[in-house]
Amino acid sequence: MTIVDTPERRQLRELTRAFVTKEVLPYLDDWERAGEVPRSLHETAAKIGLLGIGFPEAVGGSGGDLLDSILVTEEVIRSGGSSGLIAALFTHGIALPHMVASQDDGLIERYVRPTLAGTMIGALAITEPDGGSDVAGIRTCARRDGDHYVVNGSKTYITSGVRSDFVTTAVCTDFPGSGTLSLLVVEKGTPGFTVGRRLEKLGWHCSDTAELSFVDVRVPVANRIGPEDTGFLAIMQQFATERLSLATQAYATAQRCVELATRWCRDRSTFGRPLASRQLVRHRLAEMHTRAEAARAYVHDVAERVAAGEPVVTEVAMAKNVAVAACDFVVDAALQLHGGFGYLRDAEVERHYRDARILGIGGGTTEIMNEIIAKGMGL
Repeated sequence: MTIVDTPERRQLRELTRAFVTKEVLPYLDDWERAGEVPRSLHETAAKIGLLGIGFPEAVGGSGGDLLDSILVTEEVIRSGGSSGLIAALFTHGIALPHMVASQDDGLIERYVRPTLAGTMIGALAITEPDGGSDVAGIRTCARRDGDHYVVNGSKTYITSGVRSDFVTTAVCTDFPGSGTLSLLVVEKGTPGFTVGRRLEKLGWHCSDTAELSFVDVRVPVANRIGPEDTGFLAIMQQFATERLSLATQAYATAQRCVELATRWCRDRSTFGRPLASRQLVRHRLAEMHTRAEAARAYVHDVAERVAAGEPVVTEVAMAKNVAVAACDFVVDAALQLHGGFGYLRDAEVERHYRDARILGIGGGTTEIMNEIIAKGMGL
């Protein structure tokens, strides 16, 4: 099964492709070297309706569902963008859903609508320096003090943490590591809330990443998302969407690298013959194509089931691992086929090779996904 193709989705693909061609490709290398994308890109994407895909019109979005968001992610990468660009431009995909689900009008007006309009940037802060994937072990704590919470702690590996105007922050509302969590929206500029440093990374160079520090930060109770102590459930409920987005980035990166490698092998000649004339090369390309297409088909199938409301936690974990494994194989093979040129920053495949490495880590590592799968097997 694959996502149903409709005239509207074909138009969405065309819109995304045109956006990438005009607004991204001429500048992406500069953004990679600058370490971030400009705020103006968010506004441009919002004006044409791309930024709000997957969010209801009632909260300022463009409508559509999870499947439409997947198509946008896929097309951005297939058109020459990157998973790093997805991380930078669409960070609101993990920063806003909890607010939208809470149906809190105040939060929607103050943060959701401006973000979907491209005038604000949001981030999600869960991971801590000594916590990794242990969400229940979060130690950043929020103590209630009248109509405020007083927040102390730190976060790390926060995507868009440098540029963000606000951060949807997971905090412990009991003792550190108790697993009793809440979500608070903390605005940049609040006394005691600081961006520690910009983190330099192996890949995703155009996506800024930061460490965050909270020292006696006073956050209004009105900035709490949902009832107190419901943060863990809210985080878990949104993991399926985040993991499917990462799975989409993985298979789309693989597909793009198949296209790049195929084109290179047709055009590149060695010892008087095109690379593609050699059986070994043709078979390698065939295997790359097969793995990428199989991953795409499975991710689409699972996404359809998630969009239909099925509880497919195990299948989501499998989809992420299948897509990441396919991507790992393909990007490595694609760079090898490019030879020395593939190792240069001038080669698009070099960027995909670097960017792909995070996909088996973010949103829950491959090992965490295997643990979820094992539990789904009754082990």
